[in-house]
This record gives sequence, structure tokens and C-alpha cells, in this order.
Amino acid sequence: MAIMITDECINCGACEPECPNNAIYEGGAQWRWADGTTLKQVETADGTTVAGTAPQTPVSDEYYYIVSDKCTECVGFHEEPQCAAVCPVDCCVDDPDLRETHERLLEKKAWLHLAA
Repeated sequence: MAIMITDECINCGACEPECPNNAIYEGGAQWRWADGTTLKQVETADGTTVAGTAPQTPVSDEYYYIVSDKCTECVGFHEEPQCAAVCPVDCCVDDPDLRETHERLLEKKAWLHLAA
């Protein structure tokens, strides 16, 4: 499953630099597939191809957020999600709507970080 940041977030930013996939962004900030990954372009669910450097709509305007399609729960990098480990208010939690197996998270990590 992916990790999500709840609305209890105090916007301290402790989580952002800990993410090995650059999946965490400040509220209101546009995100990019290429941030912290090797992705040059991505095919979206509707079949559209998006440049990896194209800015994407923020998930939240109010507090830090995690792009679930880039979150691997730190699988392949660390033994536990680093955002949750450093969060002072415990608002980085499992997203109950996005369950993924360990194998799927490893596949996502490999996709995000393909050798150039």
C-alpha cells in the first residue's frame, strides 16, 4: 500500500527529504514524475503520454502530500517508510484505499528507477 499524509500534518517538512522516490511535496506545489526518478515519460491510465518533467496538479493545497503512484513505502531502500519514521505527529500512515503487495512495491521501485 502507499503511505498518505493526514490532515493532522503540521507542515514541518521533516518527511520530504527522507523520500527516496521524491514522492512527497509541500502543499500547493506541483509535482513531476521525473523528480527523484529516471522517468522520461509516463503513460497515464487514460492512455495519454506525459513528459516526466511536465508539472502535475498538487494533491493537496493545505499540507504536505504523497504522490501515491511514486510511493513504494521505501521498499528496496529501507526497512520501514522513512516519512513515518521521522514524522513528529504520526500523520504519515498507510493509505487504506491503496493496498499493494511487497512484490508490487518492488516492481514500482524498479519502474521508477530504471537504468538510464
